[in-house]
Formats: sequence, C-alpha cells, structure tokens
Amino acid sequence: MLYDAYFFDLDGTIFLGDELLPGAQETVLALRASGKPVRFISNNATGTVAQYAAKLARLGIETRPSEIITSLQTTVWWLRLNHPTATVFPIGEGPLHQVLADAGFKLSDDPQEIDVVVVSYDRTFTYAKLQIAYDALRYYHRAIMIQTNPDVFCPYPGGRGEPDAGALTAAIEACTGVKCQANMGKPSPLLLHAALATLDFEPQRCLMTGDRLATDVRMALDAGLDAAVVFTGETTPADVTPEYAGVLQLDSLSQLIR
Repeated sequence: MLYDAYFFDLDGTIFLGDELLPGAQETVLALRASGKPVRFISNNATGTVAQYAAKLARLGIETRPSEIITSLQTTVWWLRLNHPTATVFPIGEGPLHQVLADAGFKLSDDPQEIDVVVVSYDRTFTYAKLQIAYDALRYYHRAIMIQTNPDVFCPYPGGRGEPDAGALTAAIEACTGVKCQANMGKPSPLLLHAALATLDFEPQRCLMTGDRLATDVRMALDAGLDAAVVFTGETTPADVTPEYAGVLQLDSLSQLIR
C-alpha cells in the first residue's frame, strides 16, 4: 500500500550513530521520486533542525530543515496554539532558548511574569532554576509546566546515561505539587500532530516507521496513523507482543518500496 506521506524516526531507523542504515537512502530517495512527502521525527531537544539536516546530507540524504520535526518544533507549535502570548521560562540548553526566541516568545526568569515553565534536557540545571520554577508554579500560582520529552535519562553507548527532561520534571513536580500539563515528545501523539500540521493529509493515510514499539509505534497508533517497526535498532521480532501484532514489521526500510 502506498501512503500519502511517510514519517521516520531517525536513530535506529535511518541511521545508527554516525552510520547510515542499509536501505535508508534508497527508500527515502524512492519515496521522494514518487512524489511522497517524507518527514523525520525526533525527541531530541538538544539539536537543531539545521544540525539534523546537515547530518542527513552528510550521510547521503539531502534534507531541508522544514522536513525535520523535533520536540522543540512541537513545543513552539503547541505554545502558539494554546498560549500564543505566554512569557516562558525555559529550563534547557541553547537550542530550546533559541527556538522559543525565534518564534517570538518572551523569555524570562522572573517568577512574577512567567506563564509557562518549559522543562527539557539541561546540563546546566541548578538549584536557582529549581527555585524559579517553584516560585512561578507554587508560590505565585500563575504558571503551568510542560516538557519537551518524558525521558528520565538519555542513554549513551556503553550503558552510561545522563538525566533527561523527565528527571528534571519529576524534581519540579516533587517540590511544587504541580503536575506537568503536556508532553511534546514520544510517545505523545503531539509530536506527530505537529508534523502533520506541516502537510495536508489525513492521519490514516500516513505511515510512521520507527525502531521502538513503546515510543515510535505507540505514538503513531495514538495519533491515528498506521505504523511500522523496523528491526534495525532496539526492537527484535521476539519483542512484538500481541498488542502490536497488526503493525507492519520490517527487516529493512527498503521493504516499504518493494
């Protein structure tokens, strides 16, 4: 079956680390040649779409930044839709601050004027930032909290990891008693809703392909898309439970064009 548009996870689906996966280039180029839009999806809130586009180009898949949707773009899309005039306190690294500023949002660390606390991966997280979030959310009772992604840690090769947005969100929730109102990353369907907003197709006519059942596939199903799991990353055929028995199963992305 040919779909109107194709969405792909990146790490474990298109590439693994700095290596392009077999069949990825062939598949993307063939879909584009047949006139099918392709979008790349990522939870990562530390890289810009320009950086992802440059990496894909380096690996042999020329890509426009507009064809990449990360949790950062989803955050901007959600804020514009729900809180277009919000003053935002970003707990995150440079790309988060930049994308919010570029979108025209006022950034502030004054708890008395913060409307939305945005929590992300932040290797510069401090007690001072925790205090600002506490004051905005609990003391002044004026802000809400959202997160770019729910991951509690970011895995690294060799088994080591680093605390991610979910861990920082949990710390803020623990001291404020305020729950995170919205999650922009997988498995939340909001990430795909933001991607679909760049196209004019019905979800049921689109396919999302990724290497993880609990994130990529779950997100697709909850967003109303058909889903495919490719066994080039985290998932193996033995991992496919009855819950996902109807999902298209691929040994290689090239099966999508065969």
